[in-house]
Amino acid sequence: MEVDGTLLTLLGITAGVLILMGWVEQIYKGYKTKRLKDISKFLMIFIAAGSILWLVYGIIISDVFIIGTNMSGLILMIIVLGMKKRYDIRANSN
Repeated sequence: MEVDGTLLTLLGITAGVLILMGWVEQIYKGYKTKRLKDISKFLMIFIAAGSILWLVYGIIISDVFIIGTNMSGLILMIIVLGMKKRYDIRANSN
């Protein structure tokens, strides 16, 4: 089965946007509430490890969608982790 290049591009972009929207929503919610204590550090470590492996894979096969999605995901994850650390320290000092 052959897939049209335009359809494949649309599929890659849609997949990337859907994956990243979860992180954007979490950042927005955390910023508004100033709370991220329910976010598991272990979950984030596993997701980060998977994203790094997908990034390496994307680089090896030169797939711009895999590279872009996982680079963006890692950046958003670092933002969430930084917010979590900041808000957890603030909550523990009160």
